[in-house]
Order: sequence, then structure tokens, then C-alpha cells
Amino acid sequence: MNDLFVYIVDDHQLFRAGLRLLLENFPFIGRVKEASNGKEFLDDLGSGTPDVVFMDIEMPVLNGIETTLQALEMDPGLRIIALSMYGEEVYYSKMIAAGALGFIVKNSGIREVEEAIRSVMDGRNYFSQEILSGLLQTFTRKKSPSRSSGLTDREIEILVHICKGLSNKEIADTLFLSKRTVDKHRENILMKTGARNTAGLVMYAIQSGIIEL
Repeated sequence: MNDLFVYIVDDHQLFRAGLRLLLENFPFIGRVKEASNGKEFLDDLGSGTPDVVFMDIEMPVLNGIETTLQALEMDPGLRIIALSMYGEEVYYSKMIAAGALGFIVKNSGIREVEEAIRSVMDGRNYFSQEILSGLLQTFTRKKSPSRSSGLTDREIEILVHICKGLSNKEIADTLFLSKRTVDKHRENILMKTGARNTAGLVMYAIQSGIIEL
């Protein structure tokens, strides 16, 4: 992971400048570009494909949700990380549906920014801990999941508890199962969904209509 091309799409100039300065200090990043809105980014996308895009959710001219949809139509391989402010939770489901792979809050520290980049470059989803903790407290389970991709009723039940932030031991105690049984169910869920961690499972559960925000 060397000489990455990273794009920042955000309408706040000072924030872009600060994030750019941070990114340019990473030895593995070779190029950083900026756009002040979604249209500006889309117009420039044909000039070169970025490895990672940091995408503001709320922007004038063209917001992050619509920009993400159009950008991924142009280049399905783009890795887009949503930039979130507090109070924007209402948009998370839409950004996930649009194809965002990660979410970080705008006041994230340098380590979290680096971890988000490394995660999406490695094919994993990423939620900042603040966002993930908030999501685990605000979702509701849908009574009739629209797409379960072969998960059994028990696996869906365990997936919902995973999304609540429960450990395998806590899930076992709640469902009156052995921890070994829950461990095996979790392995099966990870295999069936292709997720690698809790963030990936939360993304899958939202995309599949198992839970909603």
C-alpha cells in the first residue's frame, strides 16, 4: 500500500486543508486532491481514479449520497469513506445503500483516519468507534428481512445480537446456548456474509434489511 491517491470531497475549505495536511504526512500516500462538492468531484473523476475517497455527506450542489451513487456507477471499484458530523445518523443507511465502505466522524484522530484507509484498502468495512457505538444503540430489527442470503433463523437472531454489541458469551447466556454453539454460528455467519468483523456484519445486516436505523 504505497503512493496512494486520495481524494477529499467536502464543502468546508478549512476542513479539507486540515485533512489534506494530515494525509500528506502519511508515507504511503503519494497524491491528494480536493473538491468542494460532488459535481466538481464527478467532473474530475475521469482524469484519474483515486484509491480512497473521503466523502462529506451533506454538501451543496450535489450531496454525498447522490455523488457516491453516481461515482460508483462510473467506477464500481472506488473505496468511499463517508465523513460524518454528529446528528447525521439519519443518512447512514442511505450512504451504505449507495455503496460507502466506511464512516468516520470529522474530528477523528490521525490513527483512526489511517485505520479507515487501511481497512477499506484491505477490502474491509470501517466504522469509527463513536459511530459504531451509536449505531448499536439506535437500530431496530425488521420483522421480515428482505434478503438473508441463506442465513437461518437462528443465525439471523445471533446476528442481531452481534449488532447490539454483545459478546459471544453474552449471546450464549441470552439465548440459553453454549458459547461453543454461538462461536460456530458466528463462524458460519461470517462465511456466508463475507464479512470480516463486527463493522462488516452491521453493514450486511443493514443492507440485507435485517435491521434498520
